[in-house]
Amino acid sequence: MVDRETIFAGGDPFEIARNWLKEAEKSELNDPNAIALASVDLEGMPNVRMVLLKEIEADAFLFYTNYGSAKAREIETSGKAAFVLHWKSLRRQIRVRGVASREDGPKADAYFASRSLQSRLGAWASRQSSPLASRSKLMAEVARVTAAQGIAPKRPPFWGGIRIRPVEFEFWADATFRLHDRFRWRRVTLEADWTVERLYP
Repeated sequence: MVDRETIFAGGDPFEIARNWLKEAEKSELNDPNAIALASVDLEGMPNVRMVLLKEIEADAFLFYTNYGSAKAREIETSGKAAFVLHWKSLRRQIRVRGVASREDGPKADAYFASRSLQSRLGAWASRQSSPLASRSKLMAEVARVTAAQGIAPKRPPFWGGIRIRPVEFEFWADATFRLHDRFRWRRVTLEADWTVERLYP
């Protein structure tokens, strides 16, 4: 049995992640749910960017994006993604690697409807990751979309969620003399049981 102290204890890595995020919500000044999301392009060149994690489900992590964006296209092609949650205030981080799929059903509709009107119209107006001649062109597109969509725009067909189901977690916490605590959870398939091991710092 691997020795796991209080903040690492438990039999469900998703529950540990939820608990850590709850703690971070009390101490992080901005966006405790921000993740550094990694993907690779067709040439194997990595990309990383910050996005907002919207939900930790029973067995997955969920964020939303424009499906035409670079990140969505890269994740769609590979079917895989990785990310890091890092909290300076707690001196902790969680690394996740897993398989990805779209969430473009009722759950995505409900989340889209919960956003501000300006954000919903912005989602319609933005051709995310495509070249843009000027900000005035973007604002003109927002005005056009506002006239066309009105005050109750539905979710665009090119916008929705991406769900990441992990095959690996790593929970990391700062310790004195850089002798940090690290625990890795791994499973061979999404249906397999987790194995847990302590890693050298």
